Amino acid sequence: MKSRLKIWLEILLVSSKLGLTSFGGPVAHLGYFREEYVKKKKWLDDQSYADIVALCQFLPGPASSQVGLSIGLLRGGLVGSFLSWFGFTMPSILILIVFAYLFKGTDVHEAGWLMGLKITAVAVVAQAVMGMGKSLAPDRPRITIAVLAAVGALFVPSAWGQLAIIAGSAVAGYLLYKREEVPEVPKLILTIGKKTASASLLLFGLLLVLLPIIRQTFSGTYIALFDVFYRVGSLVFGGGHVVLPMLEKEVVPAGWMTQDVFLAGYGAAQAVPGPLFTFAGYVGAIISGVPGALIATAAMFLPSFLLVIGVLPFWSSIRGKKGVQAALMGVNAAVVGILLAALYDPVFTSAIHSASAFALALVSFALLVYWKLPPWLVVGLTIIAGTLMEQIGVL
Repeated sequence: MKSRLKIWLEILLVSSKLGLTSFGGPVAHLGYFREEYVKKKKWLDDQSYADIVALCQFLPGPASSQVGLSIGLLRGGLVGSFLSWFGFTMPSILILIVFAYLFKGTDVHEAGWLMGLKITAVAVVAQAVMGMGKSLAPDRPRITIAVLAAVGALFVPSAWGQLAIIAGSAVAGYLLYKREEVPEVPKLILTIGKKTASASLLLFGLLLVLLPIIRQTFSGTYIALFDVFYRVGSLVFGGGHVVLPMLEKEVVPAGWMTQDVFLAGYGAAQAVPGPLFTFAGYVGAIISGVPGALIATAAMFLPSFLLVIGVLPFWSSIRGKKGVQAALMGVNAAVVGILLAALYDPVFTSAIHSASAFALALVSFALLVYWKLPPWLVVGLTIIAGTLMEQIGVL
């Protein structure tokens, strides 16, 4: 039990560090995760990590949070999964609750420190593309798949387009590599079985069907909040930037808040570390204080827990089959391509508007890749540099 407690404490500490330093959105988070969990901690190898990323791209909800949940589940069981989520999301939830009380209507979009965070994301994602490309797209066919996936993601920038790219790359990988010998994949060690997984998937479906009925039967703000956020967390594909317009249609017309207050929170959510889905904490706090923030956050992320617990055991049992491995070789190359497209849009296009911004991104990249400075230190230095450059008018 002592060793188990030690593992849980380590999961909490590592995920909390990521929750405090992982700026830049879901694509950047995958870069931070790979650096911490694969390269530094060696909790899993690059191929297993890419397989989990590929799976989470297919699931609705916040992909980066689901990757963190999956790694926590592998490392420390159900408790480890919760601790991984708690550490990664709680810092931004607390910050956004404070924003909800103190920064209504504040415009943070062009602050120098925020621009510094966005520039850091450019360096982090570029590092991830370079590292994952070497291991997941090492030959000409997979480089071709990655490039075609990047082109497709740029021209069809939607969640459904991304799913089509991944599916097409799976077919391409199967056709190209089905006759080749594939190395034996490292086994994903899980403490939950398929019965637990089936029960989790059943609960996911039941809540999705029953919550709207319960909301109609029993009126109340908390029930309505839980229904809205659970439904959005269950049905949204494409990450945090997709969830925001869906939420706006739910909360602004209902009179829970004005559009100005909603958009102010959107700016704040982009300025904090961790997943953009923690925007639920801001919205819940505006509607009903701290209890509203906790209910909205729990409802938003509950589908991710249920889906990861429900799908990962089945995924673990089939991913080692030769045909599945061949398909995954194509999918993993496509993940590199999608990451490459995201490096341009939205990461590069939202951060680099001048030669000085590009210069700062280059310095950040060099500090990460060649000087091997820890990401949290590069984040801090880039925030300081961005603030100073904004003050003197060169950013």
